[in-house]
This record gives sequence, C-alpha cells and structure tokens, in this order.
Amino acid sequence: MTTATTRRGERQISPVFVGILAVTAVTGWATWTGFAEQPGVAVFLFVTAAWIVSLCLHEYAHARTALHGGDITVGAKGYLTLNPLKYTHALLSIVLPVLFVIMGGIGLPGGAVFIERNRIRGRWRHSLISAAGPLTNVLFAAVCTAPFWLGALDGVPLEFRFALAFLALLQVTAALLNFLPVPGLDGYGVIEPWLSYTVKRQVEPFAPFGLLFVFALLWLPSVNGAFFDVIDSIMRALDVDDFSRYCGEAHYRFWQDTPEICSFGS
Repeated sequence: MTTATTRRGERQISPVFVGILAVTAVTGWATWTGFAEQPGVAVFLFVTAAWIVSLCLHEYAHARTALHGGDITVGAKGYLTLNPLKYTHALLSIVLPVLFVIMGGIGLPGGAVFIERNRIRGRWRHSLISAAGPLTNVLFAAVCTAPFWLGALDGVPLEFRFALAFLALLQVTAALLNFLPVPGLDGYGVIEPWLSYTVKRQVEPFAPFGLLFVFALLWLPSVNGAFFDVIDSIMRALDVDDFSRYCGEAHYRFWQDTPEICSFGS
C-alpha cells in the first residue's frame, strides 16, 4: 500500500507547477484584455511564466521518455511532478534560462535531469530520450505560432500577438541550440549512442564546457549573424512577421522605453 501510494505521489503534478500555470493564465488574460495599466508588465510576466512552463515540460519530456525506456528511478527523483525545484540543477534548468531571456532575449537550453543511462537498453531509446526535450520546444513553438500560420490573427489583441511572437522566438532559439551536436547539449546526446567508444572517451572531458563554447561562438559577429539568419528564416516560414517579434521583445523589456510604433493601438 505504501509503495503504491508513493508511486502515485511521484507522478502527481506539483503545486509549484500548478502555481506557475496559474500565473501564466492570469497574465495571459491580462495581456489579452489590456487589464494591466502597463501592458509591458503583463507581457513580461506572461512570457516569463510561459517560458518557465516550457522549461518544466522540456525536462519532463526527458524524464518521461527515460521512464518508458527503462529508468524507473526518475519518479523517485521527482522529475515526473513537473516541479522545477526537483531538477538536478535548478540553476541551469530555470534560473539561468530566465536570466538570459531577460538580458538577451534568447532561449538558453536548460539542463538537466539525471538519467541513469545504464538502465536504458538500445541506442534508439538513448537518442529519443535526448531528443524529447528540444522536441517539446518545437511543439511549443508550433502552438505559439499557430495563429500566424493558420491566418487566425483577426481579433487577437496586438499585445498578445506580440507576446506570442516573442515567446515563439525563445522556443525556436532553444530548440535550435539544444539540437546542436555539441557535447553537453541534447543534440550530442542524440548522436552519442551511435559513436564509437574511442570517440566518446575523447569527447567526454569537453561536455561540461559545451554550452560555454557555443555562447562564446555566438559572441562572434559572423557566427551570431549566421545563427539569427537561420532563426529569422524559421520564424518567417512560420509566418511570424519581424514587426511582431520586434515589438514583442520591446514590450517584454517594459523597463525600457517602448518604441512608439509598438505602442500603436495600446
């Protein structure tokens, strides 16, 4: 009886996550209705809360896939509750990604849940576990951009449209960065099971520095330009216009002066 109760508890959605969802819903409503006296504050809270929700779902996807792949320990670790406080590195999974959004408007790949890989059998399962997280960001981006590529923007308030565009931008950047085949990122985790033992041993020492290496490269103007050219192409393919993305970020940074062109109709 105790074991069964514990297992059910391991899969119950955390009140912390429910609270984050509630903040997302309330601030989304405030953004849609224009209830907030300062629209930028509502956009900031809505996008930040929704971004944290996506980070939780990203980590949950890793854990849930690992559970079905054979790692039954993820439940006891609290990964299936969607509680961000249960992640192995809450700083890397939640705090740093949120700070990067605030400071740079870029979706930092989060990490990490600890998967006991020795319990997983089969290279495809290992690859799928690594891919599950960024695929969640892809799905989130598809949902955020649905009003754009479905041509269903009639009646959508400008501030909410801007917020969706910026939130989608974060999801696309997070997915693209995560899928890079760089040690320490999910993209490398996808291909790692297919590499030779020798290659994996040679690459292993660099894994803790993979993300730092990527961001160091992004400081180079040529690399940064090429990266955001790809992002721009993806966003345009999803029918998200540059104006909405620009104004979404402008409203998000409510502590700065919002360009007059983005305040039209507010």
